[in-house]
Amino acid sequence: MCEVTEKQVQDVIALAKKAGDEVMRIYRQDFAVDFKDDNSPLTQADLLSHRCIVHGLSEIAPDLPVLSEESSDEVKSARMGWQAYWLVDPLDGTKEFVKKNDEFTVNIALVNKHKPVFGVVHAPALNLTYIGQVGHGAFKIIQGERLAISVRKRPSDVSEWKIVGSRSHQSEEFKMFVSDYPEADIVSMGSSLKLCLVAEGVADLYPRLGLTSEWDTAAAQAVVEAAGGNVLQIPEMTQLRCNTNPESLLNPYFLVSGEML
Repeated sequence: MCEVTEKQVQDVIALAKKAGDEVMRIYRQDFAVDFKDDNSPLTQADLLSHRCIVHGLSEIAPDLPVLSEESSDEVKSARMGWQAYWLVDPLDGTKEFVKKNDEFTVNIALVNKHKPVFGVVHAPALNLTYIGQVGHGAFKIIQGERLAISVRKRPSDVSEWKIVGSRSHQSEEFKMFVSDYPEADIVSMGSSLKLCLVAEGVADLYPRLGLTSEWDTAAAQAVVEAAGGNVLQIPEMTQLRCNTNPESLLNPYFLVSGEML
């Protein structure tokens, strides 16, 4: 399943929204926060969304394996033998979820031959969904209206550039990067919504100079590339790829760009 049919697109959008409903059910309550071995937060919403998506994808495409942030170590260790698979972050931006600032997402990507080829990024608290299929365009759905999106032509005047930064993870490297563009406008945002700002032409650059995992970025990468943009690993400046390292699911540093620098 490398080409996604329109029915499958709609099914995955509906599944992301269903998982988002599970997330919002917890979000509206008082909830406990646990911590994983790497000190990242974990809530009941992460687990409910994970179970919802894994079950739903098994019905949409029974032959494709699923790798989720909350998958077992056994599943994660089997991934190197996969050519095509679903890559899922059931709750991207758990820190934003805990802070209750609404900037968290449900991410579902289809990866084929190390490349994200289709992605859905759903922000349930914002009633906002981004969809991208490489070669078929990118869209956002807001308040039920589906709109085509694309990256913008970067302004020639640097003072009009917009650079996206993390709401919770502004590293020293990021601060050094933006110091080269002192006139640019810095836009803060949480979760994979940062990549989507570049995809829809709201921002020009997003330098990610801190740790992320493949499930954090794959769905939004598909949206960016379907919208005509680039997600390039640093320092090679080649396309960010998935599932190439048997030892780790961490991404290298990367740059999201509407236009090539």
